[in-house]
Amino acid sequence: MSRISVAEAKNRLSELIVRVEAGEEISVTRHGKPVARLVAAAAIDPEEQRTRVAEAFRRLELLCNQLQLEGDLKSIAREGLD
Repeated sequence: MSRISVAEAKNRLSELIVRVEAGEEISVTRHGKPVARLVAAAAIDPEEQRTRVAEAFRRLELLCNQLQLEGDLKSIAREGLD
């Protein structure tokens, strides 16, 4: 799998789409860490996609359970607007 930075991907998107359509998978990185993967739409297995979405929701739920907010939600939201 090829690796490319976000900045380079933005500049070469058309070329990357052609490569992905030809079957190549491309990892997009930010500061050297993978943040996205470009694959052909037909290459995405629906069952794999369901598994990935379920895992993302599970991780989000774990993260939410670890958060400890001080104060009520309305006051926290008001602080964010100030």
